[in-house]
Amino acid sequence: MQVIETKNAPAAIGPYSQAITANGFLFCSGQLGIDPSKGALISENIEAQAEQALKNIKSILNAAGIDFSDIVKTTIFLTSLDDFKIVNEIYSKELGGHKPSRSTVQVSKLPMGAKIEIECIAAVK
Repeated sequence: MQVIETKNAPAAIGPYSQAITANGFLFCSGQLGIDPSKGALISENIEAQAEQALKNIKSILNAAGIDFSDIVKTTIFLTSLDDFKIVNEIYSKELGGHKPSRSTVQVSKLPMGAKIEIECIAAVK
């Protein structure tokens, strides 16, 4: 196992790593829409939070020498499924034509009052 860390994504807000690689896969911890330079949510806006969460994931993947095209599974946690369509548009734009398997669930609450959290599993080259 190898710990993956980058200053281009927020530091963990608990006792966990940004990501771990093991057995040919990267397991990325859930990413909120936190601006890593400020350690706070980028905005209250779902669009901005979704874009930042994906930017944070991209930074972690890049630190491991991979990118969005290597993702095999994502899980999206939303505090409101009313945001599903908006998030899908942003997700599709950011991932381009790549369509990994995915689950999306509504949760009652997320850390720091976030509206979205995204985690992923990716293949390591």
